Amino acid sequence: MRIGVGSGNPVKRAATERAVAGTDGFGDGAVVEACPVPSGVSEQPFGHDETRTGAANRATAVLDTTAEAYDLGVGIEGGVAEYEGGDGLFLVMWAAVADGDRVGVGTGPSLALPGGIAARVRDGEELGPVMDDVLGESDVAEKQGAAGALTGGRVDRTDALRTAVAGALGPFVTDLY
Repeated sequence: MRIGVGSGNPVKRAATERAVAGTDGFGDGAVVEACPVPSGVSEQPFGHDETRTGAANRATAVLDTTAEAYDLGVGIEGGVAEYEGGDGLFLVMWAAVADGDRVGVGTGPSLALPGGIAARVRDGEELGPVMDDVLGESDVAEKQGAAGALTGGRVDRTDALRTAVAGALGPFVTDLY
């Protein structure tokens, strides 16, 4: 089975590899490859709808690439969102898996953003560069991610995204759908 991940980010590819590892029907024979495609949403998705749409757009765009033939396309999108009745802004992550006929979606954990970080994102900055600045590092999004920083390393970005991809795989790994 060939699986294309709609991003060049190695963390998103690794999250997909972890989600499909040992899965009946995929097993160790699954090949997971990066296939960068556009999300069709803003660089910093705001809200669950825009973030989920970006993931679904990536998953289906992978299947539309002419260079490779994939059995499944995976799209993963991180964004920020508010919750009705909640306080503040949250990091959210959505994944979508498509096979050309069906699209499954799943979400990872939601993590509250500290006030200063949330304020900068609300003012139009992207979360990744804000985290780089706050942490004094570069490419945080391709390492521990905001999830790792916000949880003191207890949940890294790969594991958080793996959960979203595993949820999106539901229609492809069980007869319950």
